[in-house]
Amino acid sequence: MDDDLSRPAKALATPSTQPARPRVTDYENGISAIDADYLRQGLAAIHLIVEGGKAALVDTGTSSSVAGVMEALRRKNLAPDDMTYVFVTHIHLDHAGGAGEFMHHFPNAKLVVHPRGARHMADPARLIASAMTVYGEAEFKRIYGAIRPVDANRIIEAPDGFSLDFNGRPLLFLDTPGHARHHYCIFDQQYRSFFTGDTFGISYREFDVDGMEFVFPTTTPVQFDPVALHASLDRLMSYNPSYAFLTHYGRIGNLPRHAIEMHDLIDAHVSIARKLQNHVPNRHAALVEKLGELLLQQVLAHSCKLPEEEIRNLLSLDVELNAQGLENWLEQTRAG
Repeated sequence: MDDDLSRPAKALATPSTQPARPRVTDYENGISAIDADYLRQGLAAIHLIVEGGKAALVDTGTSSSVAGVMEALRRKNLAPDDMTYVFVTHIHLDHAGGAGEFMHHFPNAKLVVHPRGARHMADPARLIASAMTVYGEAEFKRIYGAIRPVDANRIIEAPDGFSLDFNGRPLLFLDTPGHARHHYCIFDQQYRSFFTGDTFGISYREFDVDGMEFVFPTTTPVQFDPVALHASLDRLMSYNPSYAFLTHYGRIGNLPRHAIEMHDLIDAHVSIARKLQNHVPNRHAALVEKLGELLLQQVLAHSCKLPEEEIRNLLSLDVELNAQGLENWLEQTRAG
């Protein structure tokens, strides 16, 4: 299958024991992170950009994310008619599952999507079928709810180098494969910041220590490509960005340091996978164990003071998904 249609969530995230965080985090330059209500608080963010009374969203979460976003808009005195664009960095369901539902609520909005994902937004039948094979129908509906098609006339495809004027705010779209082949990142040229989806990895706010974030890569099924991901990271950094806004979760700075760490951790993931490629029949369990230990030790070296059990709980979903993705990558490289 050419397109990676869903980000499996077979291992549900364990709720954090940390104090509840604000559902909306406001940053400078009209940017806010709205909790997407996906599996646990603080796991996935929908970024709202406001410019001159007009609004845009970066990623949508699922259909259950709509209520929280609508409430955030009301609090900011924005109406559904003020939504101009809905951007989906890629079509994994935790990023784009709610796109059709949001477009139903935002009559003036256009959906901007990578060319490889556009047809699945207009006709999500394959996307739904792919996800249901992972979860079963009942669990799929519980996690993702309804997935509405988007009128093809309201879809804008954003190939590499596509530029868009959002109410006087120039945005540049870069093709950034490595996590998925249908992934773009958005460069906010005026404020020199990127909206990175999953390309710049994952950074949960619970791991922040004295203002320094912890970032690690996501190697989820089925299109992980380490060579492409290294190149995409280098391309993002060539723009000398000040901040990255990650779907998982929110704004991070210190990007030169984190880019080095990301490159190192991508290589560490690949090294673990290659060492275990002939470890059958328990390769998956071995990958989960080794990846879990790798990331635990990295978080502890980051001087995070959370109990080890809490750290493991926060990482458990991504360790499971990264192991699945590395197994798939091993099979693809062997077949190739």
